[in-house]
Amino acid sequence: MPYKEREINKMYYTMGEVTEMFGVNASQIRFYEKEFDVLKPKKNKKGNRLFTPEDIENLKIIFHLVDEKGFTLKGAKEHLKSNKDEVKENQKIIESLERIKDFLLKLNGEI
Repeated sequence: MPYKEREINKMYYTMGEVTEMFGVNASQIRFYEKEFDVLKPKKNKKGNRLFTPEDIENLKIIFHLVDEKGFTLKGAKEHLKSNKDEVKENQKIIESLERIKDFLLKLNGEI
């Protein structure tokens, strides 16, 4: 049986890791933390923010609504509150489609 490398799932992400994931600076993440109630990063004794995978998913949704869909911050907040389950399901579908697209592009490049 061939060895399959396991995917590592972290419990917490640092601010640096989060800013690198989204390609933004820390002040924008802190601003979104204040604006959106769904973002609740833990803080250690030093006061450093530690983001859970749920926080990362919420940030993906926020960035999708604001950057890609063109929602205002107020509109994104209202949309998240009223359609939270639908928005999360749509985000999962989008991520799945992006993985399929990456796979197909990689496959096309190998041919």
